[in-house]
This record gives sequence, structure tokens and C-alpha cells, in this order.
Amino acid sequence: MGRPYHVGIIGAGTCDDSTYQLSRNVGFEIGKRGWILICGGLGGVMEGAARGCSESTGVTVGILPGLKKESANAYIQVPIPTGLDEGRNLLIIRASDILISIAGGYGTLSEIALALKTKKKVIGLITWKDIPGVHYASEYRDAIQMVESFLKNA
Repeated sequence: MGRPYHVGIIGAGTCDDSTYQLSRNVGFEIGKRGWILICGGLGGVMEGAARGCSESTGVTVGILPGLKKESANAYIQVPIPTGLDEGRNLLIIRASDILISIAGGYGTLSEIALALKTKKKVIGLITWKDIPGVHYASEYRDAIQMVESFLKNA
């Protein structure tokens, strides 16, 4: 077996309960499949996904904007401090084989753009609409199936 795939989760740093649960479900499915979850390591969507991944005994990596490992949410197993603020978005993209975008603002939009520019597949789940090159899913199971399909055909 080769190295595990790295699935990036990009999205809102703060979110409502339903978006958090959606992120948690996505993270759980990532961990269940033995994929490594890559994210920004903070709250909201990142925390929900990391929590779900941890609950399924998956591995979570948080690429942090600041210099303190302690700033990572409680579910990040491998915190990577960068001191790059928003510049760390490119590291998240480069470390990921494929990305799932969940909700989010302009930071997420910049990550989507960087991912597409670097030829990474992006799956959108309740996120920015009508971006050419983004593959949209209507619910988390569809998003996970898309990831499986893209990784299988990579």
C-alpha cells in the first residue's frame, strides 16, 4: 500500500451548528478511509472536520497561521505553526492531494483559487457558487464519493 492520501478541508473559521456537524461528518469519513486530514487547524469547519476525523481514529494535521502550536483546536494531532497568517493557505493547498470546501468567506475563496491554479481538484459543499472548475456536491456523502472517484482516477 502506498502513502495515504491527504485530503484538505478549507472553509469557515466560525460556523453554525449544522455546518459544524456537516464538517464533522466529512472528517469522520476521511478518517474512516485512512486518509490524512489537512486543514488550517483553527475553529469552525476546521475544528468540526478534525473532530470527526479524530473520532474515526484518523490523522489530523493543522497548518496554523501563527507561531504557537497551542493555538490549534483540540482535535489537531500534528500542529504545524507557520507564522505566515493567510500565506499559510498555499501550504494547505500544496500539502493536499484534493480539497473539500465547506462554507467560508474570502479566505476560503482565496484557497479555492490557489487550488484551481495549482491544478488541484476542489469539491464544493455549501460554499462559493458557480466557480468554474469546482465540482459541487449536494451533501457530504456525495462529496466523499467524488473524492474517492478523483483519487482512484488520479
